[in-house]
Amino acid sequence: MTITTHLILVSAQPIPNLTPIFDDTLRPKKVVMLVSANMLERSNALENIFKPRGISVERFLIKDPWDADRIREQVEDLLLTQYPEGGIALNATGGTKLMSIAAYQAFSSCQLPVFYVHPEHDRLIWLAPKQPDVDLSDRLKLEDYLMAYGSPVDTLDRTGVKEPLRQLTQQLLTDYDRYAGELGTLNYLALKADNPQLTTEIEAGPQSKPLLWELLERFEAAGLCNIKGHSLCFVDENARFTTNGGWLEMHTYALCLNLKKIVGIQDVACNINLKRQAAGRAVVKNEIDIGLIKANRLHLIECKTQRFKEDKDADVLYKLDSLRDLMGGLQGRALLVSFNHLDKSSRARAKELNIELCCGTELKNLQQHLQRWLTNER
Repeated sequence: MTITTHLILVSAQPIPNLTPIFDDTLRPKKVVMLVSANMLERSNALENIFKPRGISVERFLIKDPWDADRIREQVEDLLLTQYPEGGIALNATGGTKLMSIAAYQAFSSCQLPVFYVHPEHDRLIWLAPKQPDVDLSDRLKLEDYLMAYGSPVDTLDRTGVKEPLRQLTQQLLTDYDRYAGELGTLNYLALKADNPQLTTEIEAGPQSKPLLWELLERFEAAGLCNIKGHSLCFVDENARFTTNGGWLEMHTYALCLNLKKIVGIQDVACNINLKRQAAGRAVVKNEIDIGLIKANRLHLIECKTQRFKEDKDADVLYKLDSLRDLMGGLQGRALLVSFNHLDKSSRARAKELNIELCCGTELKNLQQHLQRWLTNER
């Protein structure tokens, strides 16, 4: 039987509704969405992903997602009246458990195919009729993934990292012990240059602060700034951002690009800006330093160069945990890359929140750390 339509159960975890539709061997011409009232916004997000790809969408509203008998009757009526010749399959992954059971019973009574998407292994399992499992194609992009969770992307950056900047950031971490004390001063100078001229004065001279001036010359050699006497001028706002701690984000992003083919990253970007708007609420803006998708699973990376107190470390961790759950769902993963070491209590909190850490001198081996994190799926 040729399957041209999928019936999906819309829920708070939308990715299993997407991945079979992005697979060339399973791609339908039409999607029927079984939707409860509290999932209408999620269904709108899915429709905005399906329609631009030429997939028609039909909503099938249910009043009570916990009334299994009524749901089964409604689905059976849909199948008998609109699909008497078949051609439709049930994706039983989403919805409430009773929605899934009821829809499964309806499809079984009509002897129509049913499949389930394994949430961790990214594999489609045929429940009826029984046939070999399907390893789903890794086709999801960041825009689709984030839109499915109600967070449309406003802007993101997929451009590469130029070689002079790569060399600079690698040198900063290779000589971590040499420059750690003066990078904070450099961050402060970049912060002070927040003016139309992007200029500030360097108070200390080369003799009193030789390592600071050595750092400044490295950033100048990388094309980020110009030094005239004691005047420091940044070439543009992006260069000032990079100097004011953004260099660690760019270094981490460059390493992710290095690993893209090695570990099978299907999409990666940095400086991702999002706009979320729930019904009747104001727009909420969020920013992700680095986002990537591997095996159809969202990975978020936050990069910090500032030295925080314990309560501020906690704020960063809780924010990352919240974004991971909000935009990555149950399978989302998170990593904090920090130039400074976290104290014992912050490390314990990160472990409790299931957030990976790479901090301080560990950054010298950041690429190996990233590779282990991306290949050792939980």
